[in-house]
Amino acid sequence: MANTPSAKKAARKIERRTEINKNRRSRMRTFVRKVEEAIAAGDKDAAGVALKAAEPEIMRAAQKGVLHKNTASRKVSRLTQRLAKLSA
Repeated sequence: MANTPSAKKAARKIERRTEINKNRRSRMRTFVRKVEEAIAAGDKDAAGVALKAAEPEIMRAAQKGVLHKNTASRKVSRLTQRLAKLSA
């Protein structure tokens, strides 16, 4: 348990930030899931639209520190590859 006032404040800040990051992560995963569901259904148009919506959301998560930048880029790249394979 935190003893000093600064440690107590840090604990409060971490708690608030954790809540915000949970929401951001959840939102990003929802967008990614929509793309994956469209790809699984074989719906190229819906998958393309979903990917266009998901890409900025993934990158925003990386910018806000929820994901590493390379992880976000890898996710976008792999989704794009799967979409390209679908249309081929």
